[in-house]
Amino acid sequence: MKRLVAEFLGTAFLLAGVVGSGIMAAKLAGGNGALALLCNTLPTGAILAALILTFGPVSGAHFNPAVSIAMALRRELPAIVAGLYIVAQIIGGIAGVLAAHAMFELPLWQVSLTMRTGPSQWFAEFVATFGLLLTIFGCATRTPAAIPYAVGLYVTAAYWFTASTSFANPAVTIARALSDTYAGIAPASVLAFIVAQFVGALAATALAHWLLDK
Repeated sequence: MKRLVAEFLGTAFLLAGVVGSGIMAAKLAGGNGALALLCNTLPTGAILAALILTFGPVSGAHFNPAVSIAMALRRELPAIVAGLYIVAQIIGGIAGVLAAHAMFELPLWQVSLTMRTGPSQWFAEFVATFGLLLTIFGCATRTPAAIPYAVGLYVTAAYWFTASTSFANPAVTIARALSDTYAGIAPASVLAFIVAQFVGALAATALAHWLLDK
């Protein structure tokens, strides 16, 4: 139960950080798209590092169904626990979005109208998730203490070098569909993003077994 609560809280705070900073960025950037993206990027990378440091000792700080499934495939997490993690992550992500809306006095329940679709977006999500999982596996193999910082830095960079701004997380993708704000994604775009994310995670898991494992 402690592990599930950690996954719930971690994912909730992650989404509150992503969506809340996006709302704040849109308010303060004055229409400057680059500034708004920067203001959304830095808090996301920072809160990820803080959350992994906080909840890592409890649950491993996955906050991401792609990570949980990859760990199950590597037999580092029982399949039933991975399934419970995923439920906690999705519910936590939705709770985080609702919290962000409440903090900025917006309607709690929303549906995003922002379409994010097309081959370049899907490939970007494959690349973002593939790189994220390789970062985790590589650090876990030799420098586990570096994981919080490496993941935070990777996500910060991937916001800028991927066309999709690096969702790289099915729970995040589902939750962001419920926010018609700067960070939103239309529900019609969600399934393709999630498929690309899982394909990226599976590819990284297969490569890591050959490339990184001792």
